[in-house]
Amino acid sequence: MHKMKELAEVFSEITDVNDMIKFFNEIFTESERKTLILRWKLMRMLNEKVPQRVISSKLGVSLCKITRGAKIVKDRNSICRALLNK
Repeated sequence: MHKMKELAEVFSEITDVNDMIKFFNEIFTESERKTLILRWKLMRMLNEKVPQRVISSKLGVSLCKITRGAKIVKDRNSICRALLNK
């Protein structure tokens, strides 16, 4: 857990969007960045109440990944939910 905390602290220090993009480009591969973007798009669609089968069809994502995201969006204590509803 200590390593996750260290990484979270590094992320939280970056306040400029362009610096964050540069950091993402430096630390993540193109494939990893695409996965993160896809995951966030999935979360946004779930938050907008798009049906899971539609999301699966549009994004080419398994229902298992969508179900996991749906649980997060439904959780009242979820950070993702709070960010999506800003």
